[in-house]
Amino acid sequence: MAYLNVGKENSSNIELYYEDHGSGDPVILIHGYPLSGASWEKQIPVLLAAGHRVITYDRRGFGKSSQPTTGYNYDTFAEDLHKLVTHLKLRNFALVGFSMGGGEVARYAGRYGSKDLSKAIIIGGVPPFLLKTADNPEGVDGSVFEGIQKAVAADRYTFFTEFFKNFYNTDLLLGKRISQQALQASWNVAASASATASLACVPTWHEDFRKDLTRIDVPTLVIHGDADRIVPLAASGQRTAKLIKGARIAVVKDGPHAVSWTHADEVNSELVNFLGTGVAKKAASARR
Repeated sequence: MAYLNVGKENSSNIELYYEDHGSGDPVILIHGYPLSGASWEKQIPVLLAAGHRVITYDRRGFGKSSQPTTGYNYDTFAEDLHKLVTHLKLRNFALVGFSMGGGEVARYAGRYGSKDLSKAIIIGGVPPFLLKTADNPEGVDGSVFEGIQKAVAADRYTFFTEFFKNFYNTDLLLGKRISQQALQASWNVAASASATASLACVPTWHEDFRKDLTRIDVPTLVIHGDADRIVPLAASGQRTAKLIKGARIAVVKDGPHAVSWTHADEVNSELVNFLGTGVAKKAASARR
């Protein structure tokens, strides 16, 4: 278990919990709302076996990280990520962001550029811009996000129960691609998150990442389920792939929002093919 101090709130340190496993080219996995780094459990062993160093961390307010009442905006999230990269002295690293984590990938590139960044992967990400505005008619009406905020403020535990139904498309996939126990585990992680973070993150979902995406100049893969009810493919993944020069999109047939769990085999195959086989794996093969 490791923690990184990324700031202070009054007398308390703000610390990010992170895990750092394996060796080879680093891959940082950035989780979605309202989960934690543990949500990557179906990807971690596959990436380790492919010879990568795999790093996960919990966003401030979630998982085992500190629960401050400040810093719930993408500039701060990207700064937290940059502090982790700097602390670990990472070189030639890849960023993989799911849902909200796709926003960190975009904002990190927008603020810090591509120095030492080798590749980027966005899975079911919130970019490029989910809010409907005069110059973004494809977006979602602001009243939708306001309604979500009211639901979270009124009773976040009930909200999480309803949210996860569409997160995993349980009406179609429960008992087939996700178990009741795994669904409950997700709810338990969400319930342990900061009440402040649970509410404050909602308006960040419609951050405008359009300029950030145009700054991504490394090989990029976008993975998105075509049955995503949380962040629809047409409003996000397809548009993101068009804004990033040379990006490739992989659409997961019948995939819900959380394809990294329900369609882990498909996602893992795309990840390994795109990231390649790490140095450690190559060295092991050479010894045989």
